Amino acid sequence: MRYNRLGRTDITISNICLGTMTWGEQNSMQEAWDQMDYAIDKGINFIDTAELYPVPRKRETFGRTEEYIGSWLQDRGGRDKIILGTKVVGRSDADWFRANASVTRLNRQQITEALEQSLKRLKTDYVDLYQLHWPDRPLNIFSESRGYVHNDQDDIIPLSETLTVLDDLVKQGKIRHIGLSNETAWGTMKCLHHAEQNDVPRVQSIQNAYNLMNRLFEQDLAEVSLREEVSLLAYSPIGGGALSGKYLNGALPQGSRHQLFPDFSTRYTGSAAVAAIEKYSALAADMGITPIQLAHKFVDSRPFVASSIIGATNMAQLSENIAAFDLDWTGELEQAVNDIHLENPDPSP
Repeated sequence: MRYNRLGRTDITISNICLGTMTWGEQNSMQEAWDQMDYAIDKGINFIDTAELYPVPRKRETFGRTEEYIGSWLQDRGGRDKIILGTKVVGRSDADWFRANASVTRLNRQQITEALEQSLKRLKTDYVDLYQLHWPDRPLNIFSESRGYVHNDQDDIIPLSETLTVLDDLVKQGKIRHIGLSNETAWGTMKCLHHAEQNDVPRVQSIQNAYNLMNRLFEQDLAEVSLREEVSLLAYSPIGGGALSGKYLNGALPQGSRHQLFPDFSTRYTGSAAVAAIEKYSALAADMGITPIQLAHKFVDSRPFVASSIIGATNMAQLSENIAAFDLDWTGELEQAVNDIHLENPDPSP
């Protein structure tokens, strides 16, 4: 296990982060506990969750993942040895997250309510990293579109206002550090500007999708990450399992995410994505490694990645994912994946 500094903080996080978004839907509480026990034993010290989890998001299940983690922390102890991150949802029309609001917003009342509920479920007095799950301003970040759609609504909660709320919560000791998720270069730099000008907390991390089929982070955010020391916490390093090759040739494994929730996401199932996956799978076979090793180690070898967020629905997957990071990344592998990328650029934005 390797440990990297989180942003400009004094916190060091394992280069593997245990993701949790299936706990409470595809995984039981006991299975979640087993995963945490195994991960900690392997040297992982970083666990990431969100008030929204598990996915797909539902009125009946939101917050359940945090409850599983909280019960484990209460039973096992050792809270000070765990770096715990969670997230507050951005703007959405899901009316079940807040007691007295039909639309979620990143304002004082809602952020405060969200954090208090997360702390209660997690059975802790503080979180090490509190992240904005997505912005308050509308962005087409989760759509199939590659184009930028500008939406300049007049009721957007200013980033300066959101950061002021988070500043108060940091001063109260309920948050140690803050981060972003599903954010752009403009949003990240705007937050850094406010931190410099207004003495509010500096964002220390950004949690965005990054993998062999989505390297858009490299076009602008990678430079921000390295020059400004805003760590990338890469999610979907194996493309929701697609880069394992398990969905090739129309396969739909029993119990897999796409089998259980066929409408959940088509991000990694389009024809362009399949063509790229076939090439990466063939490359792995030629190199005598597994597609999982190729996908994970590619992400882990990037200088701007502080931690890769892995997920698993069974212990065999978890063990394979963690072991994949032991692969040595070579110049030959670098050239080969870049050649495929040039022919199949970012099929899953």
